[in-house]
Amino acid sequence: MEIQVNGQWHEFPDGTTVEGVLEALGTATRGVAVAVDGVVVRRGDWPESVVRKGASVDILTAVQGG
Repeated sequence: MEIQVNGQWHEFPDGTTVEGVLEALGTATRGVAVAVDGVVVRRGDWPESVVRKGASVDILTAVQGG
């Protein structure tokens, strides 16, 4: 199934979770927030949060500086 991640379409197996998306893309999990279809998913819910086909996932990385 296709899922849009940060504006780019990617192919994932059915039943992929938020955690699975991060792992598949090699994304660091520290200092990261994830939203699915505009709704922030709590870190503790990543392993059980299945991402539906066609969803939009935004992975946001905290940046320091001023």
